[in-house]
Amino acid sequence: MPANPDTATTSEASGNTSHPAPTGGRKLVVKLTAVVVGLTAAITLMLCAFGLPSANGGPHHAPLGVTGPESAVAAVQKQLPGDDWEVRAYDNPHALTRAIEDRDAVGGLSFGDDGVTVYTATAGGQMISNAISGLGTGLADQRHVPATVHDVVPFPEDDPRGTGLASAALPMVFGGMLPAIALLQLFPGHANLRTRLAGVVAFALAGGAAVTAVLQFGIGTLDGNYWVTSLGLGLGMAALAVPFLGLESLLGYAGFGAGSVVMMFLGNPLSGLTTGPYWLPDGWSTLGQLLPPGASGGLLRANAFYDGTGAGGPALVLGVWALAGLALMFGADRRRSRKAGNAPAV
Repeated sequence: MPANPDTATTSEASGNTSHPAPTGGRKLVVKLTAVVVGLTAAITLMLCAFGLPSANGGPHHAPLGVTGPESAVAAVQKQLPGDDWEVRAYDNPHALTRAIEDRDAVGGLSFGDDGVTVYTATAGGQMISNAISGLGTGLADQRHVPATVHDVVPFPEDDPRGTGLASAALPMVFGGMLPAIALLQLFPGHANLRTRLAGVVAFALAGGAAVTAVLQFGIGTLDGNYWVTSLGLGLGMAALAVPFLGLESLLGYAGFGAGSVVMMFLGNPLSGLTTGPYWLPDGWSTLGQLLPPGASGGLLRANAFYDGTGAGGPALVLGVWALAGLALMFGADRRRSRKAGNAPAV
């Protein structure tokens, strides 16, 4: 139908040429702005998580054992900054080395007439061991005596620098993320919660065994009971994967995404797997050891190099995360059952 010329003329004469702004365009701008702000926040968080701990890396309240004449021990206690080192006196070198093996000290110094003996534990943290070696050498130079370095808990001969341990960081994180992603895609819907859980448990056992086999028999990084170490790694993978499944079941993919950001941008750089927890600032270190990547790395280090000494704390943290994931899955299942029961009959 042709337009009414009288109507058009009247509209033009009145000067009313305004048109309502399209609401779709405004929503698009708001959505795009939210995406840009969210991505900027994620990048900033990643930079802070990776950069700040590294920039502030160094000994932080690291327990350092010292033995020798009382005057030498007192001088070391007075000379070393308390925020960096917690100097602990021991009766003799044997007690000092025993404390290092029991993880009560990260290393130590023994002062004698023939020089300074430096005790390190590179398997407990390469960076902190290097710092102790430099500290002992410097103190020996001040006294004009020689320094001898003795590694109490070394890495195996096949991997003396522990490069394989550093390479295990990402597989441990992705070992929790990838099975969750695969199971969510292959078994969608709340009806498959139990199937997903069974798949996670099976993968955790298989993945832990495979990663441990490569690190211990292929690269030669680990030196401990294979089955105990593999079960520990499996627990670490399950402690990541089960919460991911629980978050997705309860909150959808938004929950899964939030959990992934936390574990990748905080859990991974704060795990202290390569440096040891005492190399990170206190607050960062504590947070890192309470997240699954840090607890999994601590459990791996305890089982592989210290015959299980200190494994209880990390295992407890991982168990709590796994139970929390189960609780989320159980809550999602109960909510689905409740909705199904309240749905009107057709």
